[in-house]
Amino acid sequence: MNVITLAILGLRFLDVIDILLVAVMLYALYNFLRGTAAINIFFGIVAIFLLWKVVDALNMKLLREILGAFVSVGFIALLVVFQPEIRKFLLMLGTPSFIHNKKNGKFLFWRMNFSTTEMSTIDTLVESCRLLSQEKIGALMIITRKNGLRQYLITGETINADLTTPLIHSIFFKNSPLHDGAVIISGNKIQGARCILPVSENNSIPSGLGLRHRAAAGVTEVSDALAIIVSEEKGTLSLCENGVIDYNLDAAQLKQRLIVLLEVQEI
Repeated sequence: MNVITLAILGLRFLDVIDILLVAVMLYALYNFLRGTAAINIFFGIVAIFLLWKVVDALNMKLLREILGAFVSVGFIALLVVFQPEIRKFLLMLGTPSFIHNKKNGKFLFWRMNFSTTEMSTIDTLVESCRLLSQEKIGALMIITRKNGLRQYLITGETINADLTTPLIHSIFFKNSPLHDGAVIISGNKIQGARCILPVSENNSIPSGLGLRHRAAAGVTEVSDALAIIVSEEKGTLSLCENGVIDYNLDAAQLKQRLIVLLEVQEI
């Protein structure tokens, strides 16, 4: 498309840039919301906006006024409807490593790593999961990275104790008063137990999975935390990041995934 063609169509070069930027933004929003309940709302809003533009171009005054009034208050409605998605986006945007080049460690921001996780911590986590899996004791462990989870810590019981396999086992033992809910771990410390987490509404999660898996997906959708799930029914291990669950991991696979995701140097 050359300058003459643009002139015939009545478009400026900046108009073309404007259209391309909007297209990229809509595509990014689609990818961000894909697989969630909000995607249908997104399509509905886009359809109403396009209809409003068509009605305006055809000078249909009554419909234009009705749709215009709807669009004018749409921004407030978006803040309410998309509150979880907006919160997740702002959390990602505020993370120092949100924009970086994984190959050389920098792009717009210097890559910063606030994780204090050590190899001994991963070994303890994996051994705890192996033991719980053998005994088919259900468990949900949340590992913080750069985003704090204070809003969920206050829903449970404060522990603030060193991470050990016997302590993890005693917390999730079926007769323990703390076995319901999640354990939140930061570095080598168990910060809290019996914590209540948001439940994911992602329709792609198999219906056969219980609330532990949905809670794991939910908390990792709104933060950069990792979630380890031990199935009470089958004793299988799963790891969740960004709302995506890796199912049926063995202890060795879980360890390798944690080493990579927590950026721990193997000794």
